[in-house]
Amino acid sequence: MQGIVTVIKLVAVFMAATMLGRWFQSEIKKSTLRKEPWHTPYLSLPGLIILATIFILPLLLWIIKSRE
Repeated sequence: MQGIVTVIKLVAVFMAATMLGRWFQSEIKKSTLRKEPWHTPYLSLPGLIILATIFILPLLLWIIKSRE
């Protein structure tokens, strides 16, 4: 039973990451069609979520681990 719950959690995270990636990809396509600067998609909501995940999540995990 524990394995099924773990698989469901992994599938949910994978689905969320896929949705976020597609959303970001659509922002890149819009930006390219409008001939905007290369950094414009990173300033959109999906881009900021991705940047926050890349830069803030490891910092938070490091802080939590250092308290133990």
